[in-house]
Amino acid sequence: MPLDVRRWSTLVEEKAVEAGQRSEVPLRKVAALAIVANPHAGRYEADLSGVIADSEAVGALLAKLAIDAMGGLPVESYGKGGVVGLGGEQEHANAMLTTTFAEPLRVAVGGALSWIPSFTKVAAPGGIIDVPLAHKDALYVRSHYDGVTVALPPDAPAPDEVALIVVLANRGRLNARVGGLKAEEISARDGLR
Repeated sequence: MPLDVRRWSTLVEEKAVEAGQRSEVPLRKVAALAIVANPHAGRYEADLSGVIADSEAVGALLAKLAIDAMGGLPVESYGKGGVVGLGGEQEHANAMLTTTFAEPLRVAVGGALSWIPSFTKVAAPGGIIDVPLAHKDALYVRSHYDGVTVALPPDAPAPDEVALIVVLANRGRLNARVGGLKAEEISARDGLR
């Protein structure tokens, strides 16, 4: 049975100037958020395989929302996150963010070689989470180490809900200059799965 998606939203941020320097290619970061019912809230469940399997549809929804919010720009980095309401446990978000959830995102961005960075926590409604970003094809591209701060709605997640989040960006940080592997130097052998 699919997870009950109670609401969803997107956030778009675009920035072209940092430290007085204007970039020819603005940095667009997007977040897609879904609030889902937590079928395991209020009790311990040893077997979380049901929510793992059921998370695929939510992953597909969030991938579509995030790609649409990118407005046709290419995707170079991605991340995922989850916030569990106070009636659940952190493991519930981790179960909902496995490869099953993530595979629709990999497909939506045209394939990806690197694992998807993530962060989860338990929090009261209206909390804030920083969702990490990393390059989609090679984890060690330092220019793409970034994140998206997502403020949750003031009434979510409720104790019996989980907020699931996907974040994307079209490029690395503005003015990135700390060295290391560059995005244009990536080859298939540099990627990680």
